[in-house]
Amino acid sequence: MATYNKFNQFVEDLAHKVHDMSGDAFTVALTAAANAPVATNTVLANLTQVAYTNLSSRVLAAPTTSAQTSGTFTQLWPDLVLTASGAVATFRYVVIYNDTPTSPADPLICWYDYGSDLTLASGETLTIDFTTSSFTIV
Repeated sequence: MATYNKFNQFVEDLAHKVHDMSGDAFTVALTAAANAPVATNTVLANLTQVAYTNLSSRVLAAPTTSAQTSGTFTQLWPDLVLTASGAVATFRYVVIYNDTPTSPADPLICWYDYGSDLTLASGETLTIDFTTSSFTIV
């Protein structure tokens, strides 16, 4: 199971109305173990992404639920299935960023650490499972 991590800047960006969690376009970025995200990264340009050659769309569908309970907000996206049409570069981290704002451009939200390198050969898939929670703000 992948481990959830939140980018620190995300909380401030929420306070400054950078994100419209129900209306903006959210996308997945992939990074390799040698280019691990850190909590202090703020925008997509801070990360070194793998090549997306031979990979299906990385755009997340609209959230299925967004709600708070006892002061904890949780947003849930439908699962995303990445499909390889040829060999895909090795990656370990799956990052979610907001593709809508232009200032700052592509602000980061969170990342998932899969614990080891992942590869996809032609015809293989990876399901990014958001069944329980896409992210939580406490």
